[in-house]
Amino acid sequence: MSFATFVSPLFGAINVGAIVGVGAVLCAVIFFGFLILFSARYKRCPSNRIMVIFGRSGGQASAKCIHGGAKFIVPLLQDYAYLSLEPMQIEIPLRGALSMENIRVNVPSVFSIAIGTTQELMQNAAIRLLGMPREAIAKQAEDVIFGQLRQVIASMRIDEINRDRE
Repeated sequence: MSFATFVSPLFGAINVGAIVGVGAVLCAVIFFGFLILFSARYKRCPSNRIMVIFGRSGGQASAKCIHGGAKFIVPLLQDYAYLSLEPMQIEIPLRGALSMENIRVNVPSVFSIAIGTTQELMQNAAIRLLGMPREAIAKQAEDVIFGQLRQVIASMRIDEINRDRE
């Protein structure tokens, strides 16, 4: 009988070297399992998106916004979603808007909109737009622009509208 073998009353002769080998393999499997789990929760954000981390985001904010960086997402406590920074074009065919002189005018317009990358703008976009499809975002922006455009037209005279098209 070798040094690495001992006799157990229940199992007979047990090879200690085999037990140590199985233990080392088991530890390696557990270590690599945790490594894969943690590397799968480390998320990178491409430069054309905003990553919004919600759940326990820390501080007073309801979400944390990351642009062009990376962050570890804590399992069970946090989750994430992306907002696109790509611009959208919105056509607004405003018809029959009243000018300051009570003259009806047609103002066809095209607007380009996108989310800004300052922290305040990203936070506002995360609160209002996260989870909305692109069409719903465009519709919401169209409604806001439509109302503001009517208000601007109502504060201008016809000659100002014709002269200052911007």
